Amino acid sequence: MQDLKEWLSSRWVAAAGFMAVALLAILPLLHAAYALPLVLIFLHSPGYMLHQVEEHTGDRFRSFVNQRIFGGRNALSVSAVLVVNIPVVWGVNLTALYAAYLWGAGFGLVAPYAMLLNGVIHLAAAVRFRGYNPGLVTALVLFLPLSLWTIFTVGPVGAGFHFAAFGVAVVLHLLIVAEILMRVRRIAA
Repeated sequence: MQDLKEWLSSRWVAAAGFMAVALLAILPLLHAAYALPLVLIFLHSPGYMLHQVEEHTGDRFRSFVNQRIFGGRNALSVSAVLVVNIPVVWGVNLTALYAAYLWGAGFGLVAPYAMLLNGVIHLAAAVRFRGYNPGLVTALVLFLPLSLWTIFTVGPVGAGFHFAAFGVAVVLHLLIVAEILMRVRRIAA
């Protein structure tokens, strides 16, 4: 299992970059075949992948969190980075896309709300630490505009859809924070 983790951790960021380019290459076909809200929800996957390249190349985000936020403690592990970014982020975006396709765009709103929240967190970290944090550029250039455009394009599908999607996004981010804080407590014990 350790060999798989090491193999994956050394390759997933590059794979995300290539996958983002491949997904963006089919964008004209999707745009011709599907309504704009669905296409925008689709774009959250390659958008996140481009963000992950900026954020995680050279283990920059994990190093930033561990050094700047947790004073050198190994609070954010390699395993946590892999789990959060591959099955959780990619899985949420894929699930949102299929839900929007099958049941309507309102069911896919978790993708833009999760992206918006992530972008705001990067912006808040930049203000808090008075400088760049890994992922900030794509958060500002991709996350904030794409997520807001998607939310406004999906539009008035009912407040319940928006509240539920935002709630799921908040819970996902809180679970990540809880995992990190529990790891810090385990390390301290």
